[in-house]
Formats: sequence, C-alpha cells, structure tokens
Amino acid sequence: MKPTATLLAAVAVLSLAACSAEDNAKPAATKSSSAPAVTQSATAEAARIPPVPTGADRAVYLRAIAAVDPRIVEDEDKAIDAGRNQCSALSAGGTKVDWSAAQRFGNDARPLTDAQGKQLNAALRGTLCPE
Repeated sequence: MKPTATLLAAVAVLSLAACSAEDNAKPAATKSSSAPAVTQSATAEAARIPPVPTGADRAVYLRAIAAVDPRIVEDEDKAIDAGRNQCSALSAGGTKVDWSAAQRFGNDARPLTDAQGKQLNAALRGTLCPE
C-alpha cells in the first residue's frame, strides 16, 4: 500500500473511532506542522473534543468537578481526559449523558450515580464545553 493511501486509511479509521458526525463537523484548521499533528487535531475537532485546558481554565474546571466528588481530581490528567471526552458525548446529544458522565468519571472503587453525572455535566457546560 502506498504511504498516502496508508495515511488516508488511518485518518478514516480515527474518524470512525471518534464517532464523529460529518454533518456536525467543523472544518479543520490547517497547520504547517507534520501531517499526524493535523490529523489528530482534525479528528479531535470533528469529535468536538475541546483542547486541554491550561492555567486558570484548568483550575476552574478541576474545582468545578471536584465539587461533585473530590476524589475525581486525584488524577488530574485522567479527570481532564474524561471531561474532554464527555464534551464530545454532550455535543452529540443522547438520552444517557448523565449515566455516561458517571461511568466516565467513576470506577469500580469509586462508582458515581446518575445524579452525580448530571452535576458533572452541568460543571462541564459551565467550564470545559459550554454550548
């Protein structure tokens, strides 16, 4: 397989894995950097995954979700990844977004309820992924 075809196949697989909807995708910004960086950025944008928060935005986000359960932010990077992925779920809509948040932020040692998932979604809408 030619390198170009391999790259295009990889982009297609990543796009499908991100569960992006073509109708809702924003055009990707082009960068002068290497192709993989553009591909990852385009995939994240198409899936409506916000950028990693930094500085004051990061602190505000972590405080907002810690208000639901302080143990959620014990691993800050995991909490940020969970929030970014939940933003994608919120933008896609659906009927189980509260359950999804509870599953995404909780674990076997620290299960969360759907009510806590609803609180997390409200915190996300106020910080990381406003509508």
